[in-house]
Amino acid sequence: MNIEHRNDSKASMDVKIGIVFMVQVVIGTVGNFSLFSQDIFLYFCGYKTRSTDLILRHQTVANFLVILSKGIPETMAAFGLEHFLSDLGDKFVFYVRTLSRGVSFGSTCLLSVFQAITISPGDSKWAQFKGKVPKYTSISTALCWVLQLLLSFNFAVGITSKLKTINITNKIDFVYCSNQHSIRGLYSLSIVLISISDILCMGLMLFASGSIVCVLHKHKHRVQHIHRTNSSSRSSPETRATHSVLVLVSVFMFFYIPSAVMHMYLTFSGNYSSFLYTLGAFINGYFPTICPFLLLSRGHSVS
Repeated sequence: MNIEHRNDSKASMDVKIGIVFMVQVVIGTVGNFSLFSQDIFLYFCGYKTRSTDLILRHQTVANFLVILSKGIPETMAAFGLEHFLSDLGDKFVFYVRTLSRGVSFGSTCLLSVFQAITISPGDSKWAQFKGKVPKYTSISTALCWVLQLLLSFNFAVGITSKLKTINITNKIDFVYCSNQHSIRGLYSLSIVLISISDILCMGLMLFASGSIVCVLHKHKHRVQHIHRTNSSSRSSPETRATHSVLVLVSVFMFFYIPSAVMHMYLTFSGNYSSFLYTLGAFINGYFPTICPFLLLSRGHSVS
C-alpha cells in the first residue's frame, strides 16, 4: 500500500514537472520567436542596423535551440517517455543542447565586451577598437560558433540511449540518455574544456561589465548639472542600451552560477540526485526563456 502511494506521488510529481517544463518551452519559444521576428521585420523595412544586432540574432537563435533541445526532452521524460529517442537522436539532441548553450554564453560575453568598447571614452584603451567594432562583431560571432561546435562534439560522443546502458553501472544518467564513460574519460575531459571556456568568458564579462559601470558612474557625475536644469531630460539610447546589457549579464550570471555548480556536483561527486538534476535543467532554461522579454521590454536597445 505504501509502495503504491509512493509510486502515485512520484507519478503526480513527474506530471507537475512535465507541465512546468512545457510552460517554459511555450513561453521561451513565443518570446524568442517574437524578438527574432521583430528584428527581421525592422531589418527588411530598412531600419539602420546596429553593430551588436548580429550578436543578438545569433543569441536569439541559440536561446531558441536551448529551449527546444533541453525543454522538450525533459518534458517528455517527465511524462514517462524516457526512451523516445534512438541512440543517434540522443547524441544529436545533446550536441545541439551543448552547442546552443555555449553560443548563448559566448554571445552574452560578446555583447558586454562590444558595449564596453562602444561607450568607452576617447582616452581609454578600449577606444582604439571603436572603429573596428562592426568587423570584429562578425568575426567574433563566427569564431564563437566554431569553438562551440568543436567543444560540443567531444561532449556528445559518449552519449547513448539508456536502453543500451541498462546493465552498465559506470555511467552518468541524464533522465532520457546516459554517458558510458567513467569520470576520468572523455566526458570528464569535455567538462574541463567547456569549463575553461566558460571561465574565460565569465572573466571577460565581469571585466567588461566593470568597465561599463565605471564609465556610467563618471558619465552620471558629468551630466548631473544638466539633469538639475532640465526636468524632462531622458537617458540617451546609448545609455539605455548599456543598461540593457548590464541587466542581461546580471540575469545570466544569476542563473548560470547555480546551474553550473549543480552540474559539476552531479558530474564529479558520483551522487546522482534527480531533484538537483531537474532543478538544474529548469534553471539552465530560465535565461533563454526570459532574455527576449527583457530585450522587448527595454525597447530592444542593446547597441
